[in-house]
Amino acid sequence: MTRREIRSWLMDMDGVLVHEETAIPGADRFLANLRKREAPFLVLTNNSIYTPRDLAARLRASGLDVPEASIWTSALATSSFLESQRPNGSAFVIGEAGLTTALHDAGYTLTERDPDYVVLGETRTYSFERIALAIRLIVNGARFIATNPDPTGPSPDGPLPATGSVAALITRATGVEPYYVGKPNPLMMRSALNAIDAHSETTAMIGDRMDTDIVSGLEAGLETILVLTGISTVESAERYPYRPSRIVDSVADLAALLE
Repeated sequence: MTRREIRSWLMDMDGVLVHEETAIPGADRFLANLRKREAPFLVLTNNSIYTPRDLAARLRASGLDVPEASIWTSALATSSFLESQRPNGSAFVIGEAGLTTALHDAGYTLTERDPDYVVLGETRTYSFERIALAIRLIVNGARFIATNPDPTGPSPDGPLPATGSVAALITRATGVEPYYVGKPNPLMMRSALNAIDAHSETTAMIGDRMDTDIVSGLEAGLETILVLTGISTVESAERYPYRPSRIVDSVADLAALLE
């Protein structure tokens, strides 16, 4: 089906499997075919608000059966990274349950006093007081981590400021740039590969965005497949200096090839 044998699959969630809470046609068949083949797979998302349990429930409501263990978020990648860097450390967190739960599970203590890290994630209600405290903690020496660089997120009323925009505000106030863990950092891909014990040479990354999914897959050494059910189009993809391994209309095309 591709130039090299693909045994494991990583895929973005929004724009690949679902679009605004509605399953993309063929996504259920694609997932069913992966299960039939017993192929390891992970659904990836830069969204750090939700836990894997929350996301599994949301996908189930859309008609897609994805177990918790097959979901990898930027919050999980961030907690995995911090655990490897500074085990049993401490953090001041701006974020929601997806991020705080992941850090707790990694053995981290959440504190407002002299933390090792300030960790910025996605939240629906950014608090000016907590942002101001984050700025003071960073000025006093806390290391600055952000789950992902996305500047905006979607809402029914239009774009909302997201992690990247708030990180820019904190950087402007402190002069300190964050280390971003989520896509397009290939670290997100490598942590996902480790989570399912997969190898880059035999893994494909399916995404709908050239600037996050495809470039991070490319830099991690994966086969990259762009689907046209989300952000990128054939025309916009041509403007980038790198190319996906292949472009397909949707995961329905991949489902047919796996049968």
